[in-house]
Amino acid sequence: MFQWKPGRGLLAAALAVPLALGAMADRAASETVLRVIPHADLKNLDPIWTTAYISRNHGYMIYDTLFAMDESFQPQPQMVDTWEQSEDGLTWTFVLRDGLMFHDGAPVTGEDVVASLTRWGARDGMGQQLFGRVASLEATDAKTVVLTLSEPFGLVLESIGKISSNVPFIMPKRIAETDPFEQITEYIGSGPFKFEEEEWVPGSTIVYTKFDDYVPREEPASAAAGGKIAKVDKVIWQYFPDNTTAMNALLAGEVDFFEQPAPDLAPILANDPGITVEVNDPLGNIGFARFNHLLPPFDDAEVRRAAMKAMKQEDYLAAAIGNPEFWKTCYSVFPCGTPLESDVGSDVMATGSIDAAKEALAATGYDGTPVVIMQPTDIPVLSAFSLVTAEKLRNAGFTVDMQAMDWATLTSRRASREPVDAGGWNMFHTWWIGADVIDPMAIAFSGDPDAGWFGWAEDPELEAARSAFATAATPEEKAELGAKVQERLWAIGASGQLGQFFVPVAYRDSVEGLIKSPVQFFWNMSVE
Repeated sequence: MFQWKPGRGLLAAALAVPLALGAMADRAASETVLRVIPHADLKNLDPIWTTAYISRNHGYMIYDTLFAMDESFQPQPQMVDTWEQSEDGLTWTFVLRDGLMFHDGAPVTGEDVVASLTRWGARDGMGQQLFGRVASLEATDAKTVVLTLSEPFGLVLESIGKISSNVPFIMPKRIAETDPFEQITEYIGSGPFKFEEEEWVPGSTIVYTKFDDYVPREEPASAAAGGKIAKVDKVIWQYFPDNTTAMNALLAGEVDFFEQPAPDLAPILANDPGITVEVNDPLGNIGFARFNHLLPPFDDAEVRRAAMKAMKQEDYLAAAIGNPEFWKTCYSVFPCGTPLESDVGSDVMATGSIDAAKEALAATGYDGTPVVIMQPTDIPVLSAFSLVTAEKLRNAGFTVDMQAMDWATLTSRRASREPVDAGGWNMFHTWWIGADVIDPMAIAFSGDPDAGWFGWAEDPELEAARSAFATAATPEEKAELGAKVQERLWAIGASGQLGQFFVPVAYRDSVEGLIKSPVQFFWNMSVE
């Protein structure tokens, strides 16, 4: 963990401007309110339909999970009371704990679990690997779920307890039976907070209230695991499209917590004696430039690889993050500093040469088809990534069409497989938290064009290696398969890797109980 408190020379660079945030500014004496600036606008409310982190964070507010990852990335029981595995490793029996209730007053049952896991398993990378080996999944009574496998799978608890997108949240059966490729329209969970849909103002405000009937576990909080205790009556997410306005709201005391201040604003916030700026996640984030493999010009792997040759990580990270204390180059598809880190096949990107990219592009016979890059102007890091890519591709000989939009619009549009003139796209930039791409099970690494991640890469060799990883028995075998996955990802030009970086949070000293985790949680947090 980093904690950042630089000298005060930059304080004059900003003036705190009090903002009128309506009723949010005045807390009722009878309730406590945690006021949060989220990293993006919440537009898509289904955390199974999308991998967007803002939708994941929304999911953690209102839903619960069977298992959850602790701070050591070990799965711990959450909604489950007891469980057992048969001697042959094929049958898993889970018994739910007492007191689980949905926000509408209905008890959580095994049938809700079965429907929820089934829907999740159709969309998530680990879920797809798990359900490829599921012979049956059934609720044998109101509190018992039995999972039977057709062959051993060494990551059962890690899969149903994964910490980030897509998280296997448990929903009522009637909601979970929604087609996994369609968005849900009802938002009822059993988690520590309730979503107040009637108070939701898209592009502005999201309100959550404490669920009084939630029964937390007794263990101390540890990342996503342990007791989820709602210590405030209400959590309000107030979205600001402009980061400077958001910063001034925190400085003025109009909000309590800023999830992702722009890197160039973090030093200004850190100079305020009443604000703490720190990094919560030691693995950081991995930058991605994602190609659409279905549409010209990136339906050609050599054109994708030509574009990757132009991507010099230092240029992206300097432009988007700035302070080198908070970034490092990393030419492994798995986070540097983790067991599967490798440089296999990384020569395609390691030089970041415009000349090499230009030569490679010419060899493909590229016909000048425009590259439509979706630029999310409300996410400073991703907006900067987009601008750097546009310049590099133009210099390498590509025709570039940059299209500005907000992140919420991008996360909807990236689901389109239509041609660009019918709402499609060629590239977008994003990041994955390191914990999401720590091994080949990540949906980001899928080679299945039907069930895989946006961009829809296709490579049977890649899929075979990912499948084999799920049953690998030794660290050596896992490392060998991880290297194979990386080799195939580079070979097909799946995505450009833009380096590893760390984005701090900022909060007022009145906030207590921040949980150290790759994912931002709001239970256990209080405000004086």
